[in-house]
Amino acid sequence: MADFVPEKVHLVGSIGLDSVEDVFRTVGTMFGRRLRRVPDGEPGPRRLWVTFQYPLLRSSPFLQRDPGGALRKTSGIPLVCLADGADPADIRFGELGYVREARGSYLDFCAARERGELPRDARFQVCLPTPMGVTYAFCIPRDVVAVNAAYERAMIAEVERLCRVIPHRDLCIQWDFCHEMVLWDGQPQDQFAHASKDEITRSMRDICAPIPDDVELGFHLCYGDFGAKHYFDPVDAGKMVEVCNALTENVRHEIAYIHLPVPVDRKDDNYFRPLTGLKLKPGTEIYLGLVHGADGAEGTRRRIATASRYLGDFGIATECGMARARTPEVVKSLLKVHADVSREPA
Repeated sequence: MADFVPEKVHLVGSIGLDSVEDVFRTVGTMFGRRLRRVPDGEPGPRRLWVTFQYPLLRSSPFLQRDPGGALRKTSGIPLVCLADGADPADIRFGELGYVREARGSYLDFCAARERGELPRDARFQVCLPTPMGVTYAFCIPRDVVAVNAAYERAMIAEVERLCRVIPHRDLCIQWDFCHEMVLWDGQPQDQFAHASKDEITRSMRDICAPIPDDVELGFHLCYGDFGAKHYFDPVDAGKMVEVCNALTENVRHEIAYIHLPVPVDRKDDNYFRPLTGLKLKPGTEIYLGLVHGADGAEGTRRRIATASRYLGDFGIATECGMARARTPEVVKSLLKVHADVSREPA
């Protein structure tokens, strides 16, 4: 085993404990200063990621259930399309709900920090789906571009509101980059309508533009987690390295961190070798999602050992959120693996 022992732990977003207070108390006690930022665990309706937004789409007067009966392939949820007679130029969305959720959880964050349950310098991490993460999941291909343009405008307004109500010194915004990652990778798939790399890059540049300089910005790259499975596994880290470098080049805001998933069966050099091609700016942290419950601490240490041959320093995480279809007992066992293979900073 390599001598490298990670001193940074990242929590991707959903955690799957019973309450926000339980999340802050549990992870703060376990990880201490290993945590640079802490999410609220995405309880309740946010537990299934963008499904939180489906009622908003269905309630829109500009949209309707697809009369052709199209369904989401993974969940079977009916897809939406433009309502009869709706003009794409008229589509608009109001509040998306993320700011109202964040304001309540931020009060719990401050209280937990005052009780000493969280590090004093930890930031409150608000995880947001990219617009394509929502619209490409629930709209039929014919109408997805028009709906996405309106939803993107609404998400930009949501980010602006978020940065008005949470103190910048305490705030970290994380974009969950999933459907774009699947499209960028280029492997055959029948889940999402096509989008070019230029369009993906343009969208990321635009949704990051309103984030003030003193608010932290991070990215979670994702290959999906429905049923605890990826849409498909990455061949290696190469396509994610392409995305990291494209974000670094095109997003004006300083990037605090990027998270990259690692499949449970990849302990080999071939998977990690492309990481030597990262062209990040100084200060951007890398977190590798190599913590898995299937092979526990021992398997996780093997992945850490291989990765350390190609990265001088990195933190650890799971591949994706921990809440979906996982009981609190499973979640706590995953958290324990993080603790067992990492250490408190000196």
